[in-house]
Amino acid sequence: MPRFSRKTLFAALLALVWLGGMLLAFWWFEARYLRPFDERAAVFAGADLRLPDALAGPGAIRLVHFWDPACPCNVGNQQHLAELIERYAPKGVQFHVLQKAGSQGRLPAALAALQPIDELPGSANLPASPAVAIWDGQGQLAYFGPYSEGLTCSSSNSFIEPILEALAEGRKVDASNTLAVGCFCDWQ
Repeated sequence: MPRFSRKTLFAALLALVWLGGMLLAFWWFEARYLRPFDERAAVFAGADLRLPDALAGPGAIRLVHFWDPACPCNVGNQQHLAELIERYAPKGVQFHVLQKAGSQGRLPAALAALQPIDELPGSANLPASPAVAIWDGQGQLAYFGPYSEGLTCSSSNSFIEPILEALAEGRKVDASNTLAVGCFCDWQ
């Protein structure tokens, strides 16, 4: 039976401790963001939602992104939001962001085109985020709700592109009350 030297045993023990530490760190990092998917429905009712006076009234189509920096669900829709900005900002759509009150965080550089709004009347009663509100050229709320249904958000399952296209063509859209199941974080 071979005999191991103290150096070999020490190296093996050190490697085992390192491997255990790496597994523990990986488990801790992953567990922070893994949660069971909550299939509860979120009801988005936009009756009380209003643009601030500086943005209200006739003008461009306005999209407001409701953002909670602590919500891991935002990561999934940020690429989609950047694609929306790239596609619709040149067509005159104005993009704004309302950050959850009391939260701290910064949006990625790809979302630098989002203009911050300090307060939006009626936003305190939002059921969840990420969410979006879109006002048409006449200043009427056309859509309020999630970007899509399900765990992920992309242009393939988005509610937003068809609404922006309809509004850009001058068609009326009234979807200010929606019911959806998706990756959400409580806003209140």
